[in-house]
Amino acid sequence: MSRLLGIGGVIAALALAMGFASLNSGQRVTLRLGFITFYGVPLTLVAFASLLVGMLVMLVAGVRSDLKVRRILRARLEAEDLEERNRFVDRTQQDLFVEGKERS
Repeated sequence: MSRLLGIGGVIAALALAMGFASLNSGQRVTLRLGFITFYGVPLTLVAFASLLVGMLVMLVAGVRSDLKVRRILRARLEAEDLEERNRFVDRTQQDLFVEGKERS
């Protein structure tokens, strides 16, 4: 069921994007980026380019935070592993085989 909803969502997003592009295909805008100005840029190009740039920014921000969380979790797991190894060592246990000799 979730796969069907996912496919439906993708189709709906594509239909909306195609509708937006067809309704605004003749619209031209002035794009001021601060250091340069472009005149007569198609509105659909501005909309889709800004969508892609936003997704790229979120990907970079997400990777950075994901690596930070992974680093914290790795350190925590190493500390827990060290604590467990120190806690559950049976110091009264004897080896069955001593190196080079069999125990009798």
